[in-house]
Amino acid sequence: MSEDIKFSTSGFRAVIAEDLTAQSVQRLAFGISDHVLENSFYGFEGSGYLRHCQEQGKKPKKPLVIVGYDTRFMAKQMAYVAANALLASGISVKMADEPLPTPVAEWNVLKEGAVGAIVITGSEADYHVCGVKWIAYYGGIANNEIVADIEKRTPGPAAQVLKTSSTEFGHLNSAVVPTNALKKEYMSHLEKLLDGKALKKAKLKIALDPLFGTAQYYFRAPLEKYGVTLETLHEGRDVLFAGKVPNAGPVSLEALKKLVVSKKMHLGVACDPDCDKFGIIDSDGEWVSPNEIGPMLLHHIVKNKKIKGRVVRSVITSTLFDQVAKMHGLMMRETPVGFKYITELMTTGQYIMGIEESGGIAVANHIPDKDGLLACFLVIDMLAVEGKTLKQIRKEFYKKYRPMYDQKVSISKTETEINRIMERLDIKPPLSINKTSVWRIDSTDGFKFILKGGSWLAIRPSSTERRIRLYAEAPDEKLPALLIKEGKKIIDSIV
Repeated sequence: MSEDIKFSTSGFRAVIAEDLTAQSVQRLAFGISDHVLENSFYGFEGSGYLRHCQEQGKKPKKPLVIVGYDTRFMAKQMAYVAANALLASGISVKMADEPLPTPVAEWNVLKEGAVGAIVITGSEADYHVCGVKWIAYYGGIANNEIVADIEKRTPGPAAQVLKTSSTEFGHLNSAVVPTNALKKEYMSHLEKLLDGKALKKAKLKIALDPLFGTAQYYFRAPLEKYGVTLETLHEGRDVLFAGKVPNAGPVSLEALKKLVVSKKMHLGVACDPDCDKFGIIDSDGEWVSPNEIGPMLLHHIVKNKKIKGRVVRSVITSTLFDQVAKMHGLMMRETPVGFKYITELMTTGQYIMGIEESGGIAVANHIPDKDGLLACFLVIDMLAVEGKTLKQIRKEFYKKYRPMYDQKVSISKTETEINRIMERLDIKPPLSINKTSVWRIDSTDGFKFILKGGSWLAIRPSSTERRIRLYAEAPDEKLPALLIKEGKKIIDSIV
């Protein structure tokens, strides 16, 4: 059993050449192989996978795993290591022949009836970090049960498991099947979710920032097919990501803001390197929060695509989502932080949208996991169908729904301090914040103090770093900052 390889909410991540090495990837691949071959529910002969295949009309004769990688330093070579280890364990492998977005791997898991996929990616982490994502047969990130099983099966660092040299980074076993069909299958499906006639009529001008990631391979052909003018930046490969953290937040998209304004584009879109999250810039160069984009897209798919069902969000995602759900008579569920909880509900087929405030959106009739590519295309689709700018759509949207304003911060703390903070909040929580009574406390994930009037402050530990995260939302634009300030005082009084 491995003691040094532990999964977070988005798979295993570590610093390249420290804990993320060819040997650790190979060990993890052998742990995944054992899971695939032996797990009684999620494995190739498992009851869950077999039922899934039966429902999908698939009859695989041998376990198949798809392997992909993003544009990070050594990601392709690490993918080769993983593919070779899977093959050595008797598992068939289809290998992407170019950098592959995680959502594309997930879609192809469903299309191929594969037992899962490995994607070598650091997602939106800094340049020196990379990792391994395991996608389960249901086309989404591994749940807690799967993660625990893989961690248990992964050989420890001293185990003698290496069947090929861990230094053969450029070697790919000839039995591995390289393919370029993964992109084609995904894009063919994605286009069915869009209104092609509206796109052709709109003649939109779109700016794209792939942040040197995998999105650069997926926008140009479909958009230009529909007459969209496309301007791009940060294409190609830069393993340092131009010295910036490659997330799709406002700080990282300053260049995209300038491009949108200078070229008078209708919209700017961006994805993090493996395309599971997105960022949107309006025609004025303003970054629009996922807490706004998600509710607007929900309104769009219900109104214009006539899709009905349940919706789900994480506990710290904006309650603006709730307003839209209520307006359209949709049942709403709340989950802890971590998109895998949303994915579990999306797999039931009862939910039409899941959203997390950090930029993750899942939509029905697609994969059950977050997809930044789809989110961007749906925003473009919304502009085309409505025949309006995003600014105009937002203005009309807020005639129907009450605006909500949010803010979040992260504070570094030691593990001891984090434990002390959470224990104290559990034993003696504040009964009022910013001179307003706490109406209810939600302990789904950390502590969310809901105040009278609809405002709230959440305090929770990060699952990936030694940090305490504070989130606040209120209908008053100035109030979130005050609530965050109060949250800091609460933490300081404890430690």
